Amino acid sequence: MKKEERDPVTEEIIAACYWVHNELGPGFTEKTYSKALQIALEKTDLKYETEREFSVSFDSIKVGKFRADFVINNSVIVELRSLEGNIPKIYESQIISYLKASGLSTGLLINFVNLKCQIRRLML
Repeated sequence: MKKEERDPVTEEIIAACYWVHNELGPGFTEKTYSKALQIALEKTDLKYETEREFSVSFDSIKVGKFRADFVINNSVIVELRSLEGNIPKIYESQIISYLKASGLSTGLLINFVNLKCQIRRLML
């Protein structure tokens, strides 16, 4: 799939995120949006895990781990943020690192706290 193409899984995730943002509005904590997104995802056919742990390796040796906010359909990492203003580039870089470490190829970075829900789709 080309990077500029959209797929049904990410489209459904994005729709759920917009639903959450439209209902709750800006200004809440990441945890609040996470709980609301879980409720929204329950209304879909998507399978999801929260706080899924992945190992980080260097030279085939485990050197650490990270937890993804959501892994959806075992194919998309979703990271939530509540950051005022634009999403700093470091968070996009973090998603790319998460994708490399996890072996998954698609990530969504969602920032709920502003007047408009900000979404970045990143792919390897």
